[in-house]
Amino acid sequence: MSGTWPHGPVGVLGAGPVGQTTALLLARWGIPTVVLDQRPARDRIGSKAICQQRDVLDIWEAVGAGRQIADEGLTWTTARTFHRDAELFAAGFADPGRPAFPPFVNLSQSRTEEILDERIAAQPLVNVRWGHRVEELAQDDEAVVLRCATGSGPVELRVPWLVACAGSRCDDLRAQLGVTFDGHSFDDRFLICDIRADLPGWATERRFYFDPGWNPARQVLIHPCPDSTFRIDWQVPADYDLDAEVASGALDARIRQIIGERDYEIVWKSVYRFHSRLVDRMRCGRVLLAGDAAHLVSPFGARGLNSGVADAENAAWKIAYVGYGWAPDALLDTYHDERHAAAEENLAVTTATMDFLVPQDAEQARHRAEVLAAAATDPESRARVDSGRLAEPFWYVDSALTTASGDRPFRGRPPRGQVPAPGPGVLLPDAPVTMPDGRPGRIRALARDGFLLITTGGVDLDAVRAAASGVPGPVRVVSLADLDTDGALGAALDARPGEIWVVRPDAHVAAVLDDPAQVAAALRRAAAAGARPTSHTV
Repeated sequence: MSGTWPHGPVGVLGAGPVGQTTALLLARWGIPTVVLDQRPARDRIGSKAICQQRDVLDIWEAVGAGRQIADEGLTWTTARTFHRDAELFAAGFADPGRPAFPPFVNLSQSRTEEILDERIAAQPLVNVRWGHRVEELAQDDEAVVLRCATGSGPVELRVPWLVACAGSRCDDLRAQLGVTFDGHSFDDRFLICDIRADLPGWATERRFYFDPGWNPARQVLIHPCPDSTFRIDWQVPADYDLDAEVASGALDARIRQIIGERDYEIVWKSVYRFHSRLVDRMRCGRVLLAGDAAHLVSPFGARGLNSGVADAENAAWKIAYVGYGWAPDALLDTYHDERHAAAEENLAVTTATMDFLVPQDAEQARHRAEVLAAAATDPESRARVDSGRLAEPFWYVDSALTTASGDRPFRGRPPRGQVPAPGPGVLLPDAPVTMPDGRPGRIRALARDGFLLITTGGVDLDAVRAAASGVPGPVRVVSLADLDTDGALGAALDARPGEIWVVRPDAHVAAVLDDPAQVAAALRRAAAAGARPTSHTV
């Protein structure tokens, strides 16, 4: 995609799905990476993060994995919510444009990692090194120096940048970087069981139960997975003892309260505790923190792994633009600005959910009881029932890289299951298009090759090309008429005559302009060119 990379391999710390995605996305930009993981090899224990959102599948498709993950995963289209034994509502999902993927698919994290490993094995620019524990990190104006312990002795590596995706337990790393990880942990535990059973009619829907008779005063969440497997999460007391429940037969009774006398097999079981935490800085000099190393949220809403993959994409294109000399170092400051804001949104959403699920005081408990009681008959009350607002792409409307448009203002967080109207800061709706070489393709695939300018009717295409020609880095200018042979993209954009859509390399809209004379400034702004760098401690 790009010219010769003028630096050494970029470091990626952690070979989980966020680290894998980071390395593969950097490879798309022609950037070599060395991926370090302290484990001796890949562990394939448990389902872990199972719920993959469609726009994350789209990112994975950019590295050749999205379609396989979607095909192997189980597609679900409906989220059902119950109070005790009564169904309160069933929610679907809006389709922005004509997307390539369903709203959500469920596939175990271990299988997702295997698929990404297959792509890494075919990618010579990615070098994965297991058994490398980073014990010391230092950096200067030119590189990050990593001192690692390995089975064959100490190893020192020098990398131009490091993306740290080392997971939630990298306290030593955060301490060396001098970042805080403030937040709190919830007292109640959650029991997970992956069971294999025949449950007709449950295979395409998520089920959430408030206060069911078989888990009174607490919640249960059921997710379908491939191979007739169902992930069941029970909220349990802080002193819950899984081993004692297995030994007494109470776990079998707990499962049978849901599935009846059907045969079943336990595939995996575990107990975990929720945390809500966020680092104060996601950029520390030449180190970018991503995924669980930077933020932890409760899993209701599937905002953990999905937001980590978005971290990876944001980091990758910005490292590429700075490393190739197409953008100033200030562009990396906006990694923190944008992804920290996304993490704050996720914390706000998931904290509100947890306050509803596990009230923190008498007032919250009273509110929850009143809402659930009213939701049985009142549609407005149903909208206030919070069983988890599901993952969605963050909108960079307040980013320094975004040029606002008075004609397309952002209206705020949309209703549950909906998406914002297309405009500056919002992820470009996906749709099938005719690619410049005449092949059928998708607009987001075209967008991820660099900056993309889409012009509507009445715009002087040559003037736009001339304005964009002086901007460093890959820029493609195309007319909507040439792309949109069946009208799907124009309809998704609500395109109007005289518009120039400026789309970033992560497929987020940077600007919607009405004059070719504005193009160069919008492109420079979207690459942080001329921006005043903010402080980032080395």
